[in-house]
Amino acid sequence: MSEINKEKSVQEQENTWVSLGKDLLSVVAVVIIFMVISKLAFGLWTPMVAVESGSMEPHMQIGDIIFIKSIDKTNITTNEEGKNTDYKSFENYGNVILYRPYGEEGATPIIHRAMYRVEAGEPMWKDGPPAPYSGYITKGDNVITNSHYDQEGQISYNMPVKDEWIIGTAQYRIPYLGYVRLLFS
Repeated sequence: MSEINKEKSVQEQENTWVSLGKDLLSVVAVVIIFMVISKLAFGLWTPMVAVESGSMEPHMQIGDIIFIKSIDKTNITTNEEGKNTDYKSFENYGNVILYRPYGEEGATPIIHRAMYRVEAGEPMWKDGPPAPYSGYITKGDNVITNSHYDQEGQISYNMPVKDEWIIGTAQYRIPYLGYVRLLFS
């Protein structure tokens, strides 16, 4: 191999690494810009969650990506309040909230509708036990799989959702895009 050909080969290798480095920096820059815009618009660095179960069908499907607005940037309208004011989100009255069950940081967040709010000592539902503290009673929209409130079952048994457990409210839905995220779970 001649000296000129060796020099060309070295330059091509260097150009490949420089090009790859530029591409990686571009991707990192786009991700950072997206995160900053997300923080400004939604109040969260990563404002998206993938729907993992059918508990919110027909309004949210497994594999949908849901954009979440931070609880610091929004107010919660319950299903009960929504019926009185005609406020709907995701084709039903009231807000859909994302919350940490029992407030556990490592637990998979639940995305269900805020049905109503109870104060400490009030029955959590008709003839139900008294609420140990103030919070929200929640339920998935799927009438087949979610016939009871979360607080009547395994999700948040006898524990209303405390304000500090709430991450935010669901804002927008992109169908199917969440399957990519679910493949890595």
